[in-house]
Amino acid sequence: MLRSMKDLEDYAVGATDGAIGHVKDLYFDDEAWVIRYLIVDTGSWLSSRKVLISPISINRPNWTKKLLPVSITKEQVKNSPDIDTEKPVSRQHEMRYFGHYGYPFYWGGTGLWGGGAYPGVMMSGYAGLPSTQYSIRPEVPEAVARAEKEQDTKDEDVHLRSCKTVVGYHIQATDGDIGHVKGLLVDEDTWAIRYLVVDTSNWWLGHQVLVPPPWIQDVSWADARVSVNLTRQAVKDAPPYDSAAPLDRKQEMRIYEHYGRPAYWADEVTREAALSAH
Repeated sequence: MLRSMKDLEDYAVGATDGAIGHVKDLYFDDEAWVIRYLIVDTGSWLSSRKVLISPISINRPNWTKKLLPVSITKEQVKNSPDIDTEKPVSRQHEMRYFGHYGYPFYWGGTGLWGGGAYPGVMMSGYAGLPSTQYSIRPEVPEAVARAEKEQDTKDEDVHLRSCKTVVGYHIQATDGDIGHVKGLLVDEDTWAIRYLVVDTSNWWLGHQVLVPPPWIQDVSWADARVSVNLTRQAVKDAPPYDSAAPLDRKQEMRIYEHYGRPAYWADEVTREAALSAH
């Protein structure tokens, strides 16, 4: 099922030993278009410090109660690396973060999360291990030290962006402007951003459409502009999106049929089959 980015804001996040805080924003990977971190305001217990929580640690969400339980402790969160959540996050910051929690790196594999499509598989084989013991795995700190040494010789590799920041960006088709980003729809299982919600009201009154990230040609962060490989007429004729109603697979199929392009779930089946073959 797909969740609106705005709906995820203010969700409560609960550690194994108590409440951590509430979601205030999300960081997404601007290469893979996947949510990599939740930005959580810790409230009074950590003087409203904002911390990052990875979907890797999220257990089964309680969507009814708007609660995201995580398999980490409050002490781990308290001692996690300080990160300026008002700025994009670099790979160096991520390596320190992953080293603290003892997570394997998600980058370098062929899937959205390492070698798979789901964040939970990152800790496969460690499901029965208490989260406080993740850090005893010796290969993690060694890998962090090695990667940081290599990264020191490179420029800052910033590839994580705030979801709130991209809302409002102008959308440009191949033949002109078509509107602006109204929101994002996130896959609750993979945490992939499946669609940009595009509001065309400044061009065509009262119409919202969905555009998948793979159809993006370029993002100009300096100009707050997203260029898509679509014509204005194709967008105008696209199936409208109603944010008040859940989006089902049949509606998604109509979007891809309209544009004559393959759906993301077909690509994922092919990718998973290839991974299984190896």
